[in-house]
Amino acid sequence: MRYRQLGPSGLFVSEICLGTMTFGGNEGMWAQIGQLHQEEADALVKAAVEAGVNFIDTANVYAGGESERILGRAIRNLGLSRDDLVIATKVLGPMGEGPNARGASRKHILDQCKASLQRLQLDHIDLYQIHGFDAATPIVETLEALDTLVRQGHVRYIGLSNWAAWQIVKAIGIAAARQLAPILSLQAYYTLAGRDLEREIVPMLKSEGLGLMVWSPLAGGLLSGKYSRSDEASGSGRRAAFDFPPVNRDRGYGVIDAMRPIAEAHGVSVAQIALAWLLHQSVVTSVIVGAKRPDQLADNLASTRVRLSTEELAALDAASALPPEYPGWMLERQGGYRAHMAESQR
Repeated sequence: MRYRQLGPSGLFVSEICLGTMTFGGNEGMWAQIGQLHQEEADALVKAAVEAGVNFIDTANVYAGGESERILGRAIRNLGLSRDDLVIATKVLGPMGEGPNARGASRKHILDQCKASLQRLQLDHIDLYQIHGFDAATPIVETLEALDTLVRQGHVRYIGLSNWAAWQIVKAIGIAAARQLAPILSLQAYYTLAGRDLEREIVPMLKSEGLGLMVWSPLAGGLLSGKYSRSDEASGSGRRAAFDFPPVNRDRGYGVIDAMRPIAEAHGVSVAQIALAWLLHQSVVTSVIVGAKRPDQLADNLASTRVRLSTEELAALDAASALPPEYPGWMLERQGGYRAHMAESQR
């Protein structure tokens, strides 16, 4: 297991992050994603930590707070050292019926941070993330609330999730101008079957030096190796019950076709190739993997040992390349030669 700095900070996190969305789901959407109870969750957390994972991600909205509760108990049940763990959670989604029991307002953020700490049985959260963009709340209000939590010691670092590039840059500018706690990371969807992030967000992350945590790296199980053109659904796995995130199936199957021979050459699973590709991307800090069974987790963790050749990376890039889109093709046409000139001077 390798460890990487989280954005412009001195915090090091494992390149694989354990996701806990599968913990505690008993009804509705969460039951489709995972129904792991305490003993099963304890086993996954134990296996991940023993493999070198120090980074664990959850959210207050997962299973209505039950994911946080189970994670907190697991840390205590296993006797894990708090100092050795980087615990991340998120806030935004509805946690009650009222109009103020959701969003990124100061009230909701401060109330939910306190609630998350109680559920996790912790005295601080290492990385507190805004789970999505709240169009009803001024960005400055959100950032000032997060800064309050950092100054109070309840939160160590702050991050964002599922924000557009312009929203993130605006937030970075506000935080800098008002000397508020800086934004260190973005949690976002990125996979061989969905490289949309590369159009605007990846260049922004590289420009601003933010860390990237990848969610759903297997495209909701599509890249697990269980699916093919001839047999779209095997009847098992998350895709069969919860078809999310949306994927262009034709392009997705083209990517799977390109991954299979590479996986066979390395003697590993198709899923490991999908994860290994992400770990080869310089913009990626940590890849979040969730599992329902120890064998699934073990397979995902083994992706850290896969080294893809230049030729293999080129083949995967070609199979998953995004179609040209404006203004990208115009920026490349008009400014590409200047970038090459600047690069040649370094």
